[in-house]
Amino acid sequence: MKTYFRLLSFAKPIEKFAIPYFIVTLLSIVFNTLNLALLVPLLQTLFSNDKATCTTAIAKPMAKPDITHLSATFDYYVHYFISHYGAWTTLQFVCGVLVASVVLSNLFRYASQRIMENLRVHTLLNLRKSVFNNVMDLHLGYFSNERKGDIISKVASDVQTVQYSVTATLQVVFKEPAQLIFYVVTLFFISTKLTIYSLLVIPVSAFIISRIVKRLKAQAIDAQQRYGNMISYLDEALSGIKIIKAFNASNFIKGRFNEENQRYSHITRSMARRQQLASPVSETLGVMMIACIVLYGGYLILNKQSGDLTGAAFIGYIAIFSQITRPAKALSDSFSNIHLGIAAGERVLSLIDEKPLIKDLPDAVAVTGFKEGIHFKNVSFAYNERPVLSHVDFTIPRGKTVALVGPSGGGKSTLMDLIPRFMDPQSGAIFIDDKDIKHVTSHSLRGLMGTVNQESILFNDTIYNNIAFGKQDATQAEIEAAARIANAHNFILETDDGYNTNIGDRGTKLSGGQRQRICIARAVLSNPPIMLLDEATSALDTESEKLVQDALNNLMKNRTSLIIAHRLSTIQNADIIAVLEGGKIVEQGNHQELMNHNGLYRKLIDMQTFSAD
Repeated sequence: MKTYFRLLSFAKPIEKFAIPYFIVTLLSIVFNTLNLALLVPLLQTLFSNDKATCTTAIAKPMAKPDITHLSATFDYYVHYFISHYGAWTTLQFVCGVLVASVVLSNLFRYASQRIMENLRVHTLLNLRKSVFNNVMDLHLGYFSNERKGDIISKVASDVQTVQYSVTATLQVVFKEPAQLIFYVVTLFFISTKLTIYSLLVIPVSAFIISRIVKRLKAQAIDAQQRYGNMISYLDEALSGIKIIKAFNASNFIKGRFNEENQRYSHITRSMARRQQLASPVSETLGVMMIACIVLYGGYLILNKQSGDLTGAAFIGYIAIFSQITRPAKALSDSFSNIHLGIAAGERVLSLIDEKPLIKDLPDAVAVTGFKEGIHFKNVSFAYNERPVLSHVDFTIPRGKTVALVGPSGGGKSTLMDLIPRFMDPQSGAIFIDDKDIKHVTSHSLRGLMGTVNQESILFNDTIYNNIAFGKQDATQAEIEAAARIANAHNFILETDDGYNTNIGDRGTKLSGGQRQRICIARAVLSNPPIMLLDEATSALDTESEKLVQDALNNLMKNRTSLIIAHRLSTIQNADIIAVLEGGKIVEQGNHQELMNHNGLYRKLIDMQTFSAD
């Protein structure tokens, strides 16, 4: 129940919906019960004798019956109306009251459904917003350890399950028990003895239903996990479709997905059997209860042991009791559905509870400029106890181009990722000018930087919107100026709709070089003083590389640039080249100094020269 109430906290301010819902639902229940209770005077009117008989009948109870004896009260007033106004007039009056009661009951029921729908949508809005916002705030390391498909499943499918089970159950939890109470109270008013007997069989029904839905929660958790796996497999298959076909791995991918699909289908079938069994079982038990009551009540009436219970009142009693199965059935259905909602809710809340490791400190200040440089002081970093950087001391002076080179796995990308605080070092500190970046707001820190990665990360949108991604208020002239600097303006004009051309999912409608130049234009537009370039040309052909390299040279003018490059010919003009090996900077200097040093850098240059030859 802790999970349930926590999910309901996303409905705040819940009183805005709960108070009017309780009022209109209560009124709906009152009039709905009255609809059935009015069957008694209706039947009394139809089965009444002539006026003389009715007059004699009301002469016996001189005082008005107590309201607690509902049957006797109905008898009294029915006979009173018939004796004074006639059976036909009484029948018209009773039918008019019945119609008015039905109209009011349904009017209030509609109002309660509208209020509950508003609550459901409001809760879903807040829940999905909280989940997505928290996902966007999580550190990059989290996404390296989690399946993307599982995250998508939690944000989309699980939230939807919560919407249609937990919030819908809130409606049932108040309405159906209240309706059940009103029915039972009315039955006690009609006949106490018969009601006590009839209620003895209800616990038996509740026990049987609880046994049927007992394992639903465990199955629901397993089903949601399987569904998340299927979404992950689908995402991987769509992302790697070219490799799958190239390696003739279609059968393997199909088999993996279909195996998970079969497991998911087996679980959902088992869950469906239990859910679907609850309803017919409760309905069957309800009919059996009514049959028992008819036998017992008929016995009392036929043997003159029914007290004040008349034939018309007994028929009305049966009609009301037959409706008890409806709220009881709704409760049993909601009891099975809530297991699904709680299971999905726990997965959603686990994502909300995931705390970002990178958070602004309370004393963090916004950095507005960049004057001196970026300083690494005794910085060490490890992934799950695996050392990546070890005691790095390094400075990136303002206005200089600094390159990081070295064997794969040496820690180059990790060192770059530490600067915008995608991760924090385990020890040591990084300073921008004289400020420790841990005491600087992440937003202002990243606002000083532009990034171009090896992988061109673009969105399924227009070229214009992709360039303006980091600066939504950019003008057309600014967009075009950035594109010119990135050597992208000419090819953009050659597309179907120019800057308004949609580039497809991840920019698939463009070539690799074109995608990279769009990314460079995006970095140019934000006009940052610091540029971080991670293998920006490594995946390109020679012609595209030249165009992109020219664009990068334009981008780096009058800026501080940190470059990672395996193609060493692209960074020979860098002001400083730092060589990383095993998480440590083993050499540092310009190209000529490092060549003269005859160390690892010279070895890497000779290897690439030999490979080229």
